[in-house]
Amino acid sequence: MSSSSHPLRPRSSVSEIDHVQLLAEQLGSLLAGLQYSDVTFLVEHKRFPAHRVILANVCLVFAVASLSSLSALAAACCSYMDRHAPDVLLSDGFMTLSKAALLTVVRRDSFAASEREIFQALARWCRQNGDGTDTQEVMSAVRLPLMKLTEMLNVVRPSGLVSPDDLLDAIKTRSESRDMDLNYRGMLVPEENIATMKYGAQVVKGELKSALLDGDTQNYDLDHGFSRHPIEEEGRAGIQVKLGQAFIINHIRILLWDRDSRSYSYYIEVSVDELDWVRVVDHSKFLCRSWQNLYFSPRVCRYVRIVGTHNTVNKVFHLVAFECMFTSRPFTLEKGLVVPSENVATVSACASVIEGVSRSRNALLNGDTRSYDWDSGYTCHQLGSGNIVIQLAQPYIISSLRLLLWDCDERSYSYYIEVSTNQQQWTKVLDRTKVACRSWQVLSFDKHAAAFVRIVGTHNTANEVFHCVHFECPTQLKAEGSPGPITQPHKPPENLH
Repeated sequence: MSSSSHPLRPRSSVSEIDHVQLLAEQLGSLLAGLQYSDVTFLVEHKRFPAHRVILANVCLVFAVASLSSLSALAAACCSYMDRHAPDVLLSDGFMTLSKAALLTVVRRDSFAASEREIFQALARWCRQNGDGTDTQEVMSAVRLPLMKLTEMLNVVRPSGLVSPDDLLDAIKTRSESRDMDLNYRGMLVPEENIATMKYGAQVVKGELKSALLDGDTQNYDLDHGFSRHPIEEEGRAGIQVKLGQAFIINHIRILLWDRDSRSYSYYIEVSVDELDWVRVVDHSKFLCRSWQNLYFSPRVCRYVRIVGTHNTVNKVFHLVAFECMFTSRPFTLEKGLVVPSENVATVSACASVIEGVSRSRNALLNGDTRSYDWDSGYTCHQLGSGNIVIQLAQPYIISSLRLLLWDCDERSYSYYIEVSTNQQQWTKVLDRTKVACRSWQVLSFDKHAAAFVRIVGTHNTANEVFHCVHFECPTQLKAEGSPGPITQPHKPPENLH
């Protein structure tokens, strides 16, 4: 061994031969082999040997973690049990849980087992552990309205563990409630797209189904790389995705076809049984383009339906990609629309400048607040005959924005700002027509839904053109509260226009 080597394990004495690593590797290969495994999982036609010991011990580990207030370990155990709920219910370890630990596990919306399996497991627990005093509380964890009528009559009723009144109440709830109002359970896979073949998702309605879930968000054009459906007045057409099982989701991302400047309108509905649908996103009256980042209250669903209602170019709705997941990232909604905290007027957020003159199309949105001069780095329009319009990717609830007016000399500007969701009806949110304004403008106003922002210059003390260097929405102030960098003035040439 060279003098420059640094082994992680201390050197053994001369009389010892260290085979720990070799033993670990060989033991690992035995455990992963078919000969010494006691259960085999079949995933996408591939066999994976595994061991029931993990399932057998998870309840014990969870019980200890709960008693010891080891919240991270307890949460990891719950997550594992959620994903293997039917096996956990049949394990011996489940029978050893305390009442408190038992209820913590089975009351979770993400404990994805059938209600019949849960009832039967809790019935076994009551017979083995209860003296009758805990039965009512334990059985209250069963969501009886989720069971079929035959299950309630032939499985629950003969057990004698649920009172006749509770059983009748469950039957009444089942018969009178909308299916999507029932408290369903679903698989929870945080921060991972579950609309993939890995999780058994498939497109069951729509044209050109194969393109939607292939994960390719780059290679698409006028002829391929998207799914579609004809836009109809009745909304009978649509693109429908069937997930591998019922999942809990609160976040959907879709990519609208965006190889030109067209915009779309649409809504999204979810369902457990493909019969009762709940609308979770309604952008049917708004113009949207490119990537849509959509949030809503957590829902258990197995089916997701995207229905296009408008295309500014033709009567076909084109969808390039679809993703859905559960996210723990914080978000705020008002009137079903996202209230952003980060700047959504950026190229990376799929915003674009659709009106205004500039040497670079999106100079207004590129975040560069230093590299501008008399010839470049700004967007402008002629006073009295034009404006600057920014289209956001989707409608947001906004109440602030920030501008950098061109400030390489001492000139000042006047202007007003309007917002719209459809580019037809506009609402004036700021009026600076009687104010001499220059450089950074940090602006706030009453909350409004906006997919378009229109800036209209009305005066320039130097010439007949309005110049804007930077736009952001909502306002992103620096930590120290500064409205932005201080820009040094440049010497003026004769040709600014």
